Amino acid sequence: MERLVYIAFIIMCTALAGGCKIDNKTPQEPVSAERPQPPSVSNLKKKLVDEGYEIFDYVDEKTGDTVLMQQYFIAFLKSGPNRTQSKAAADSLQELHMAHLTRMYEEGYADISGPFGDDGEIRGITIYNTPTLKMADSLANLDPMVKSGRLRIEVHPWWAAKGFPLR
Repeated sequence: MERLVYIAFIIMCTALAGGCKIDNKTPQEPVSAERPQPPSVSNLKKKLVDEGYEIFDYVDEKTGDTVLMQQYFIAFLKSGPNRTQSKAAADSLQELHMAHLTRMYEEGYADISGPFGDDGEIRGITIYNTPTLKMADSLANLDPMVKSGRLRIEVHPWWAAKGFPLR
């Protein structure tokens, strides 16, 4: 079962990040036998709880495996009250917005972000991997697009299975 959690972790990292580094090797490289084992489910649960994350687990009836659920936070980026910037100003804000999202991803606060494909009120989402709603909201509100009023944020708790990839 612990091996299944490890495999799911590798799949998630590959799907979300284009590959995880483990012992300075990507999953496609041969891995030596001395590689440390991933944390057990109980150790992962303890680590998450110690860091303030809300979790629960259940046993999958089909496989008998334990599935660990974690609370994440989805920030909906909505059209803000100030969308009258010049093209140059909007382009500059977009660059700053992308730099903010990149930083959130690189520092481990955001797992995935992306815009919607229509021109509706909800412009995009970011899934924050933080222990609290307050922290996710604070980080989302640091976005230069939000600070400028071009976007506004609405954050909601969201549960997902730890280590499961997007398909």
